[in-house]
Order: sequence, then structure tokens, then C-alpha cells
Amino acid sequence: MKSDLINEEFCYLTTTGRVSGNPREIEIWFGMKGDTLYLLSGGGHKSDWVKNLTKNPNVAVRIGTHRFNATGRLVQSADEDTTARTLLADKYNERESDGSLSEWAQTALVVAIDIR
Repeated sequence: MKSDLINEEFCYLTTTGRVSGNPREIEIWFGMKGDTLYLLSGGGHKSDWVKNLTKNPNVAVRIGTHRFNATGRLVQSADEDTTARTLLADKYNERESDGSLSEWAQTALVVAIDIR
């Protein structure tokens, strides 16, 4: 079932507001490998959704009509970082004419969402 979701264009990530405690949903590009979604934050650590999941890593994800409870985390491993950047660059045509990653794909903060 989850493999059918890989080609969806967007996922919807719901975090808990770090100040308000209210649910906050964003639409965002994603890459998927196994039970892990990878997201790139162009705003880095300054993005509200990143700040929210850093404070409370319990998140919800919706892809198409499927909903999942998940745990968010910042990617630390160099191998996982490369995997995530490559997945998203290939899926969304974020490569330069020479095949290198676009600036966004090279510099955005990599976040993993592990589906439970």
C-alpha cells in the first residue's frame, strides 16, 4: 500500500504548534523510502514546521486518502542525507543541466518522518 503513495505529488504534515498547542498542517513535497518520508525545508531551522516538530516530534502525515501517525526528526547521518536529497531532486526535477543537485536540493535542511 505505502509503495503506491510514492508518486503522489504532495504530502500533508501536521505538527503541534510549539506555542499554541494547536494542530498546524502544511502541504509539502516529499520523498519516500520504506516507512520513512523525507522532506526538505528551504527555510532550514527557521521554518515553523521544523521548530514545531523539534519541540514535539509526534506528527501526522496524510498522503492522498491515507493517514499515518509518525515521528519527525532531523537527519544526522551523511548517508541518509544523501539518500533524501537524491530522492527529492529526482522526483521533482531539481537537478541542473550537468546533473548536479539544484541549490535547494543541496542546501535545504533534511527532515525525516518515520511512519509508525
